[in-house]
Amino acid sequence: MSIEIKAPSFPESVADGTIATWHKQPGEACTRDELIVDIETDKVVMEVVAPADGSLEEIVMPEGSTVLSNQLIARFSAGAAGTAASSPAPAEEAPTSAADQSDVSGPAVRKLLHENNLNASQITGTGKDGRLLKEDVLNYLKDSAATPAAATAPTPAAATAPTPSATTAPTQSVEASTGPAHRTSRRVPMTRMRSTIAKRLVSAQNDAAMLTTYNEVDMSPIMALRKQYKAQFEKAHNGTRLGFMSFFVKAAAEALKRFPAVNASLDGNDMVYHAYQDISVAVSTERGLVVPVLRDVEAMSLADIEKGIVGLATQAKEGKLTMEEMQGGTFTITNGGIFGSLLSTPILNPPQTAILGMHTIQDRPVAENGQVVIRPMMYLALSYDHRMIDGKEAVQFLVTIKELLQDPARILLEI
Repeated sequence: MSIEIKAPSFPESVADGTIATWHKQPGEACTRDELIVDIETDKVVMEVVAPADGSLEEIVMPEGSTVLSNQLIARFSAGAAGTAASSPAPAEEAPTSAADQSDVSGPAVRKLLHENNLNASQITGTGKDGRLLKEDVLNYLKDSAATPAAATAPTPAAATAPTPSATTAPTQSVEASTGPAHRTSRRVPMTRMRSTIAKRLVSAQNDAAMLTTYNEVDMSPIMALRKQYKAQFEKAHNGTRLGFMSFFVKAAAEALKRFPAVNASLDGNDMVYHAYQDISVAVSTERGLVVPVLRDVEAMSLADIEKGIVGLATQAKEGKLTMEEMQGGTFTITNGGIFGSLLSTPILNPPQTAILGMHTIQDRPVAENGQVVIRPMMYLALSYDHRMIDGKEAVQFLVTIKELLQDPARILLEI
């Protein structure tokens, strides 16, 4: 029985998508719910799975095609036996089949293979059950670049050959391979998601009257509190670890209550004030930066926040975030400190009007009660839209976060 496979129903904010990767080719056997194709939209990668056991009959929209919501992209033959279920392959073809089967590690591997015209059977996988990893492909490409130079090195027989052409040809070949071979360039089209991110970042800088204010916070109290209760917290909350992000999210939620303009958004000429705190947390992935949203943070405990962040970060890295989990944030927190950033100017996440940037913790000398002491310090950066937020409000908001973090009891007491 032939079944039409259509693109998913896109949300209103998404006009269309792009066929990123076909994981199955016509004639290949599929099992129910097995991944067939990835469709990349402006914000997330959506997966389309097999509707039943059978085989892919026809690909209507090839990779790179732009598709609309519920548009026909392929035809599927339910119950049909594909190539995987056919008669056993000859003995000499067994290694190739095994290698092809291991090439199910994800879009990153398939993309590298496609861009470099490679076959999975050429590369030995080092992952679990022989799965092909991205590092395996990169190492193969690196080794391949050095191979031509070694292969063209003159052998003793060639060096002693009597004719001039036999002695000069290898030398010319070596010069050609050792020079340009290490200075190659590769042109790769920007993914749809990264292209959209780039446009939004440029738009945010061009459209908003963006300004950044800075402060620094002494992390000693939070580090001491975390050290004292880390084990008990993890035991009491079923293995959930107490990190720094939950303190910052909770402090931001409390500060947003006191400064509603920072929690607002712009809609044309209207200023929209939100009576709730939905905080977006920036997550770096291979496909680009995504900002999933923690809902109703003001009502969440530290443990709930930690669980929520871990869950969203895992989904983001696996490409399993839904559109609903990416939309509707009222404020954003980004942590460049995990990569070692000492200071930065975060860019707004429209239509939000402010974003908080965290940075690395560094021991620095500070003046305290007339004495110079060493403290673990972190720079904080608040970028805000001056059209909506005055400098006084922005500075007071950031100072409030600093005070809450340097005296964590105030977060619980809401003072």
